Amino acid sequence: MKNVAVVGYGYWGPNILRVLMANDSVNVKYLCELDSNKLSLAKSKYPDLSVTREFDTVLNDSKVEAIFVVTPIFTHYELAKKALLSGKDVFVEKPLTGSSKTTQDLINVAKKNSKILMVGHTFEFSPPVVETKKIIDSGELGDIYFITSSRVNLGIHRKDMSVIWDLAPHDFSMMFSWLNEAPSEILTLGRDSIFKGNLDIAFMNIKFPSGIIANVEVSWLSPVKMRKTVIVGSKKMLVYDDTENVEKIKIYDKGVDFKEPEDFGEYQLTYRSGSIISPKLPNKEPLKIEISHFIDCITNRTNPKTDGHSALRVIKAIEAAEKSAQEGKYIKV
Repeated sequence: MKNVAVVGYGYWGPNILRVLMANDSVNVKYLCELDSNKLSLAKSKYPDLSVTREFDTVLNDSKVEAIFVVTPIFTHYELAKKALLSGKDVFVEKPLTGSSKTTQDLINVAKKNSKILMVGHTFEFSPPVVETKKIIDSGELGDIYFITSSRVNLGIHRKDMSVIWDLAPHDFSMMFSWLNEAPSEILTLGRDSIFKGNLDIAFMNIKFPSGIIANVEVSWLSPVKMRKTVIVGSKKMLVYDDTENVEKIKIYDKGVDFKEPEDFGEYQLTYRSGSIISPKLPNKEPLKIEISHFIDCITNRTNPKTDGHSALRVIKAIEAAEKSAQEGKYIKV
């Protein structure tokens, strides 16, 4: 059984703690949080849980083997680095840090100290996302032409980060994993509608080295919640809608068959419309799968699926998208 600690009990911390408390392979030795009211709330739910406001208490306890950092993004780097240097394996909620420079530093520190570093790209562990990757890798869709995705809702507006930093890591991490490549260029059109200087809507056009193109829309200003991705291939097309309760993936046998003309007067395009298939998916909580994966990694000393390098390619893309929004042109990633 691994002894772990959770640092942060704000927006996502309660979910991390809930899953850990139900995992028989770990013992949550501490919850660390600066807000005494939040500690009292956690204590009311888990009376036997040890709580502290002092991060050093966690760092100095040699029995704590791993730390879950679930705090605001501007604290990630300092807390994670201290944890790695104190001999702990570290899980950090997305995004790993606020820059590619600090992310690379954490990768180096983890490697130097032989510690496991993992970022919380939770959607990469979601059954429909995993199934989508299997379908793409199998070649069922054919050559991928383009991908479009929309991740929009009304709120929550955040003052500490833009909508790109908040929502785009989900789509970027999924997309880069599906395609097994990072983007080469990004062009962003965005607007700071509510808080000036802080984008709350962004449309990102993305080019990949393979020639695949993508468009990602993220927004805190939408009357409806959308979590939809469309992947168009040369053979078939796939729609992944995370708001669907049952059929989250649908594979459409639709496309265009082109016949090479034999003479000047012959030019044919055949539009194919076949069956629609929705594969059966396991009903498992992605966060539980993700945390179990991290526990397996620190137990068996194996590299996580969403390691520091996975975090780095996402953060480099975010930085390019933000810079493009400012400069109004394609930015190399």
